[in-house]
Amino acid sequence: MSDATANDVQEELSAWLEENWDPELTVGQWWQRLNEGKWCHPSLPEEAGGRGYNRELTQAVAAGLAEANVVGPPSGLGLMLAAPTIAVHGSQEQIDRFIPKILDGTEAWCQLFSEPNAGSDLAGLQAKAVRDGDEWIISGQKVWTSGGHMAKMGMLIARTDLDAPKHQGITYFAIDMEQPGIEVRPLREMTGQALFNEVFLDEARVPHANVLGGLGAGWAVANSTLAFERASLGGGGRQPVSVPPGAIAGRLERKAGSFLDRVSRGPEGGGGRGISSQALMDFAKAAGNETDPVIRQEIMKVHILGQVNRLNMLRAKSGGRRTGAEGNLAKLAMSEMVRRGREVGNMIIGADGMLASSDCRTGGLVQEATLFSPAPSIYGGTDEIQRNIIGERVLGLPKEPGPAKGTPFRELVQN
Repeated sequence: MSDATANDVQEELSAWLEENWDPELTVGQWWQRLNEGKWCHPSLPEEAGGRGYNRELTQAVAAGLAEANVVGPPSGLGLMLAAPTIAVHGSQEQIDRFIPKILDGTEAWCQLFSEPNAGSDLAGLQAKAVRDGDEWIISGQKVWTSGGHMAKMGMLIARTDLDAPKHQGITYFAIDMEQPGIEVRPLREMTGQALFNEVFLDEARVPHANVLGGLGAGWAVANSTLAFERASLGGGGRQPVSVPPGAIAGRLERKAGSFLDRVSRGPEGGGGRGISSQALMDFAKAAGNETDPVIRQEIMKVHILGQVNRLNMLRAKSGGRRTGAEGNLAKLAMSEMVRRGREVGNMIIGADGMLASSDCRTGGLVQEATLFSPAPSIYGGTDEIQRNIIGERVLGLPKEPGPAKGTPFRELVQN
């Protein structure tokens, strides 16, 4: 489809939806149809269940689904991170075994990377994997695991060689979360929700066949996952109705049409529970200050930032000159858009920002975004880490002083 245009894709999608969309289908049945049509993750290569689309065409699909007001593909880290990582680093057997269940929403995934003492220094992780015949035994602790309480599978990195340098002794596994050796404990946020979790692994087991990318190659595979994460968080574009996947979430048997009253309010240039410029305009009209020149100017700044980020990502994906920091820049832009949306939203609603959502005429979205707004600058790699990566890997600035690169992990001072 290298010669296809966004209009071509949307016309094909529109014709397909006319024939296939039915709000009376269950979510599971609809996702099965969407997967069979290869619309769930069109940027994946064809051998992995996609269409090989570039970013522009992929966004055209998302916009087409949103415009048609249908339920979009399964949301979550399986589609965002696991599927593209497996497509790049997995064997064809692993692709055939894992990706179809991600695309049709039957299995949800989580990301088991960060640890209590290995957040900003992810390569300092201490979760240990020991070989036992055709299996590995995993022990350790992970934290900030989004969706871990609803996940069937996990993307896990663990240390398999203490004598290798810290970046080289790590292996990447696809691990079954539903086993006696894994305990998931939700972490309650100040929003009142518990999207993040801490995960305890006590001699959990994973088959050697689930090693992704090869023994000791986990750091390279993990960096692919992180690149997909940052690009996705900052990628932007109009998105269709989102529904969480997997049997634990309990949506598979519900009618797809029952989810269509949900409205996407995310910023145009990236996700992260921000407030779009359109939503801000709606709030200003509801508050009666849509003609205030300062508010109009601030809303426009949010819109411009989103559009600049969207166009920058399109340029990078369509053959423009790449710096290698596109994902990092997009993630930083997303954090900034969430913060700006919070500030402008509160400027618009004024004292209503102190009210409970049920008492606020704008429905409480500004309050929710305000409480959640610190999170995007932390998850997916903090803003400070993004700037360090850009400085060191792109601009060539010196790294922080530390032990020699080849120092065995067991000889390093542990955090």
